[in-house]
Amino acid sequence: MAKLICPKCKKVFDLAAAGGVCPACKRQQPGVYDFANSDEFLRKNVTIVMEERLKAGLEGLVGGLECVIINTEESTQRPAVEEMLRYTGLNFDAAFQDGDYTTCVLKTAGSADFLVRSRRMPGNPFGPFNAFPKSRHLPNTRLETFVFEAKDLEKYFAVQKSRGIRFLTDDIIRTDEYFFIQTQPSRFTGNSIGFIQWKGKRGDYAAKGSRGLGWDVKKPAKPHLKNIRHLDHAATRVKAEDRDAAIIEFLDLTNYHFDFAIYVNVFNSITNVARLSKQDYAMVFTSGISPYISDELSGPTEKFVHNYGQRVHHLAFHTENIEATFDALGKDGMNFLITLIGSPDEGLKQTFTVASPHTLLVNEYIYRYGDFDGFFTKSNVTALTGATGKQ
Repeated sequence: MAKLICPKCKKVFDLAAAGGVCPACKRQQPGVYDFANSDEFLRKNVTIVMEERLKAGLEGLVGGLECVIINTEESTQRPAVEEMLRYTGLNFDAAFQDGDYTTCVLKTAGSADFLVRSRRMPGNPFGPFNAFPKSRHLPNTRLETFVFEAKDLEKYFAVQKSRGIRFLTDDIIRTDEYFFIQTQPSRFTGNSIGFIQWKGKRGDYAAKGSRGLGWDVKKPAKPHLKNIRHLDHAATRVKAEDRDAAIIEFLDLTNYHFDFAIYVNVFNSITNVARLSKQDYAMVFTSGISPYISDELSGPTEKFVHNYGQRVHHLAFHTENIEATFDALGKDGMNFLITLIGSPDEGLKQTFTVASPHTLLVNEYIYRYGDFDGFFTKSNVTALTGATGKQ
């Protein structure tokens, strides 16, 4: 019998076996539809989200990406920082410690900042999302939070709380430099969405009482690193049955819109892109077309989620002189899942590195040629998706 999905909670189930009741949300006789990822269903619901967002007064309250928060094990934090300095254009900015975290801040011009952290406090709300066959050896390691700029955080928080959005803290965290709040980890992505409103010096993440650390982390003097620029996009891998819910949830929390999807049938995979504008950081969601059956039958995307859990798969950096930079990175010890693919005629070039042993993140290096008005090409997406089957 065909699998069905509840339109309320997006749980996939067998309607007859469940007795006409959704086993997740207990909705009686839910209006279900045959489960198959389709843009028709997604776009219909995206329209509803956009209308509700406008009606609630949320439009314009959330801006672009300010920073990403990557948590590591205490023992791998410094190696993770050194690795990022070695293979990206990020520069060391500060390191400090408070009661909850040891934090290192990395920055580069025109890009979201990177906060590489390790926990000092007990408990980890992201822990359950890390307990998978190939990630459980690093129980505290993942890109946990995407932090977006807020225009009026007091209003945003009040509206979203009234709509049932759940946050990690009961109230906004207020410091001399900023106001901050973040959602609880999503059951669809394992990620949290954070919001920051700057009150003092922009980019100063150390709250009053934080203790500066005497870290002397040097960036290698490699000329090619100047070619690696801003964070272009990040891609989160989710289960096939959670694809619509993950995208809709993100749109409901931000001012982003759904742009397009590329279906790679040969690898049972869909790459979905959400945009704020063509100039801003993009959020990418990758899922299967159909749910996981086995590593052999389900394709690299569903295989990754099965083995690593829902999580960010890669971070993509805009890269000038990409051919020379690719060669230089290889000579400096970086290993790749795939060679540099694409061409000027196709409009862009891209590549994937192997995953970091310290963060489990893959680096993507990407360059779009001047007259290319798209974001991806299907041929590149297909090749890159296939390459991740090596993980």
